[in-house]
Amino acid sequence: MFRTILTIVFIFICFALVVLVLMQEGKSAGLGAISGAAETYWGKNKGRSVEGKLVKATTGLAIAFIVIAAVLNINRF
Repeated sequence: MFRTILTIVFIFICFALVVLVLMQEGKSAGLGAISGAAETYWGKNKGRSVEGKLVKATTGLAIAFIVIAAVLNINRF
C-alpha cells in the first residue's frame, strides 16, 4: 500500500518537474548581465520574483524526486 502511494506521488512529482522546467526562462535571457543590467532591483531580488520561486520549487521537487526514487528502489537489490 505504501509503495503504491509513493509511486503515485512520484509520478505527480515527475509531471510537476516537467511543467516547472518548461515554465522557466532560458539562461540566454540573462545576457543583460554583460552590460551591468544585473545590478538593477530585479537582478538583486531575483529570489523573490516569480522566476526565483520557480527555481526554488524546481530544486525542492528535484530533491524529492531523487529521494523517492531511491526509496522506491531499496527493495530492488
